[in-house]
Amino acid sequence: MMPIQAMTQQATRHARRVCWWPFPSTFDTDIDLLSRVAVSGYFFSQVMAAVGGNTAGPGDAVVNVYINHEKKFAFVEMRSVEEASDAMSLDEIIFEGAPVKVRRPSDYNPSLAASLGPSHPSPHLNLAAVGLTPGASGGLEGPDRIFVGGLPYYCTELQARELLESFGALKGFDLVKDRETGNFKGYAFCVYQDVAVTDIACAALNGIKMGDKTLTVRRSLTNVVIPRPSPSGEPVEGLGKVFLKYGDTDGSSRARSGMNGRKFGGNEVVAVFYPEEKFDQGEYGA
Repeated sequence: MMPIQAMTQQATRHARRVCWWPFPSTFDTDIDLLSRVAVSGYFFSQVMAAVGGNTAGPGDAVVNVYINHEKKFAFVEMRSVEEASDAMSLDEIIFEGAPVKVRRPSDYNPSLAASLGPSHPSPHLNLAAVGLTPGASGGLEGPDRIFVGGLPYYCTELQARELLESFGALKGFDLVKDRETGNFKGYAFCVYQDVAVTDIACAALNGIKMGDKTLTVRRSLTNVVIPRPSPSGEPVEGLGKVFLKYGDTDGSSRARSGMNGRKFGGNEVVAVFYPEEKFDQGEYGA
């Protein structure tokens, strides 16, 4: 019989893990697997301590690290659900000289996790201690993510924030820049703390002039279709698939990169682009 503690750990594991990528360039050298695991675990434990995220008590917040070399991402398992939620605030932290993404794993169950502990990072974390800005880019996943396109290239983060925050406080904000040049690419993403204002902000801001540009403001994920079995038993096109429509190519590209090859329910996810015309016409067969 499995001990109670082991059963509890297994049941909460999906909510105690975070996924991070890409690997730093140092991982492409001859550094061995054990060293990579040790470096990753030590880094995240130290960072969690620095921001005040060690809510489970003294000691290392990280209990395990699993590295997938083929997919170039790693799982970091925390001691508690609360510490894993706090770790989500570390998105875009600099690790070995480069920023890394921090996300929930594909088996994360938000509904179940809500009963296990906090689902969002503590607002009291000292993110400035590790060079991060609260709400800079975290919290940008989900159906309430907004795409803001057509921003003038001279637009600053402060100017964009002021425009968006006229409708409410932001939970997450990302002014997209070219990683090689550092130049602003003319668009951003945001999520409001009060998701009820999402559609209001989109309707009010979409189409307005900003300098010599016209803004395009809309939900990044605009539609979801999940074909269901027919009650009569007739064949259904696209059964077993999930179709997601995004309002911009960047959003769809990021989603494809983030989902393809991940594990969900024991199966590997295959994410591919689908013709928009077929989606709009309700054709889900190919």
